[in-house]
Amino acid sequence: MIFKSKHPDLEIPDSDLCSVVLTRAKELGEKPALVDGSTGRTLSYTQLAKQIQHFAAGLDQRGFKKGDVFATFTPNVPEYAVVFLGVAAVGGINTTVNSLYSTSDLIHQFTDSGARFLLTIPEFLDRALPAARETGIEEIFVLGDSSGIEGVTPFSDLLNNTGDAPSVTINPKTDLVALPYSSGTTGLSKGVMLTHENLISNMILSCQPNPIDESDSMIGVLPFFHIYGMVLILNLSIYRGATLVTMPRFDIEQFLQIVQDYKITCLNLVPPIVLALAKHPVVDNYDVSSVRVIGCGAAPLGEELEKACSARLNCQIYQGYGLTEVSGASHVNPAAESAGKSGSVGPVLPNTLSKIIDTETGAELGPNERGEVLIYGPHVMAGYLNNEEASANTIDADGWFHSGDIGYVDDDGFFYIVDRVKELIKYKGYQVAPAELEALLLSHESIADAAVIPSPNEEAGEIPKAFVVVNEEISPEQIMQWVAEQVAPHKKIRLLDIVSEIPKAASGKILRRVLVEQERARLAANA
Repeated sequence: MIFKSKHPDLEIPDSDLCSVVLTRAKELGEKPALVDGSTGRTLSYTQLAKQIQHFAAGLDQRGFKKGDVFATFTPNVPEYAVVFLGVAAVGGINTTVNSLYSTSDLIHQFTDSGARFLLTIPEFLDRALPAARETGIEEIFVLGDSSGIEGVTPFSDLLNNTGDAPSVTINPKTDLVALPYSSGTTGLSKGVMLTHENLISNMILSCQPNPIDESDSMIGVLPFFHIYGMVLILNLSIYRGATLVTMPRFDIEQFLQIVQDYKITCLNLVPPIVLALAKHPVVDNYDVSSVRVIGCGAAPLGEELEKACSARLNCQIYQGYGLTEVSGASHVNPAAESAGKSGSVGPVLPNTLSKIIDTETGAELGPNERGEVLIYGPHVMAGYLNNEEASANTIDADGWFHSGDIGYVDDDGFFYIVDRVKELIKYKGYQVAPAELEALLLSHESIADAAVIPSPNEEAGEIPKAFVVVNEEISPEQIMQWVAEQVAPHKKIRLLDIVSEIPKAASGKILRRVLVEQERARLAANA
């Protein structure tokens, strides 16, 4: 059974990304487009458009042409928009780099993407310089004080020109504009090839359920190198005329201070930050009454946690679902309707189709049947760079993207994401979803954070093991007994460790593979 939006399809402009994102720049003029939350430094819409022109001209002067790749390895700062849209304007391709990457990670991405130029900051040069030298990066630009550092060019040099940027013909359906790297569950990260049309369509479609406009102010704390921050925060906020306040990293008090000072109206978050807003005592010290809506994505958010955060901040909260491979979101819950559908990621977006298939047979399933989520639409990637096999395994012959996520659809067409296909725990043949148990654990008042993984077991195959961070004294036995009273026998947590923190990616996703590797090492040592 194929599911589609109840709303009519939206028109997608047949244009390049930079032109679409800056549609209202001239009209908005001196209105702040981007603000550095750490310093208050501001770029108006006029200044942003002008700097993009100068940046594009600076690239052209250095021989950077259509199809060339520019790597950005910086935290969230206002200049991220200048670089991303400037590269797009000359037909270049942005490969956005995880700010936590090691030198070896950088070497892989620079080599695989074929990046010509690199932008970074002084604090990242200890990792960036050796990687750039090894991979033949032609020029390294530094944002910030680069005096006394050999072999680098100040970012300002790229803007020091007449702003006479070249006119480039771009085919939005086929020309790439972004090359983020998807971490995947195993192996090296893969370059996800995204076209101008991919990003434009996702930006427009994902805003339909919960529109924002020039009266809104947003906070850019989720990393812009990640598809969520790149499309649904950075580019979307500029396109819609909002003001975006950037943060280089998450700090709960600085975050709350920015919300209070700039009267932030829309928060785009991930579950760990929603958890902090729902449970951290410091929230009560700040005025967050300006917040009208919270969007949450990148990982499943439990129903109880969703309700707790909404009640504490007295605002609407909604979930969305998507992946790098679909340029952002494919399903978004309308905030106005989400109260009755807590825990759902919502219906499929306009211009998009989705279905659930049986993981064993590939047969299409109906409402309330669990299987793999498939997506079809104008935002589905062109494929993985230099990896035809992975592309063919992910996008089938009919153009359906296989997400690798397990979910189901209710009778009203609202989707629920249960877990990753590869992360399901197989206990005596029964499937157990870690995210379901994590949501239950987080509803306990003594638990601040939690993760659940499969632990190999000779009798059962795998058993659910939990790692929890507690905020008051409680024993593992008490927690396991509490869970056992609320779940089916095969879902019981049978091992539990109390830990100081849960390893997570910058996007907020639990790094289960880290915990799985630790568990295997523990079992091997005890064998």
